[in-house]
This record gives sequence, structure tokens and C-alpha cells, in this order.
Amino acid sequence: MATTEECRSALDRLSDNLAAVDGELRGAGALDRSLSCHITDLGITFTGRLRAGRIEVLDTLDGPPAKKADVRLAMTGDDLVAMVEGKLNFAKAWASGRVRLEAGFRDLLRLRALL
Repeated sequence: MATTEECRSALDRLSDNLAAVDGELRGAGALDRSLSCHITDLGITFTGRLRAGRIEVLDTLDGPPAKKADVRLAMTGDDLVAMVEGKLNFAKAWASGRVRLEAGFRDLLRLRALL
């Protein structure tokens, strides 16, 4: 099972990956939205912002998110690490229910280009 530190590191690497995209994909990541990533097996939630193509983690909370963020992710720590390492395809994991992504319709349309 991935640790809290490994999950935080994976989010930092995901942020670096998002910042490195160019062209049309850069526009897709240029949202300014609140973000939560609930790690279900650890019972923690990282909260922050998706801003200027980067993920800024601002806090780590116990339990599920206390308030609804604009973009909400939920998955196990192992799945987060595997996705960032390229071992788990996001679209397949989302379609199978291993990863949950919730956001407004417009945000989902913009984010799908990154996924």
C-alpha cells in the first residue's frame, strides 16, 4: 500500500507532467479550480488548486473532503502512484470505477484532453 508521502510525491510529479504539456493541451490544463484528491485506502484527502497547469497541494486532511471542490478525484494510493508512473491508464481506470473524477460538465470537457 502506498504511503501518504508516496501519494504526495505522485501528485507533485503529476503537477510537473501537467506543466510540461504544450499546444492545445496546455490550454486544457489552464483552469483555476479547487481540487481534492481523496485517497480511499489511507483515509486522507489532499486539497488544493489546479491553477495555471499545475496542481498546488495546500493541505492534507483526515477522511473524505469536508467541502465539495470544483474538481474531485478519489482512488487508492497504489492507483495514484501507478497512474503517475504510467502503469495504469487513467481512462480505463475511470471507466472501470477504480478512479472517480467529478467536476462540472465544462471542466470535464477541458480535462478530457489531458486524460
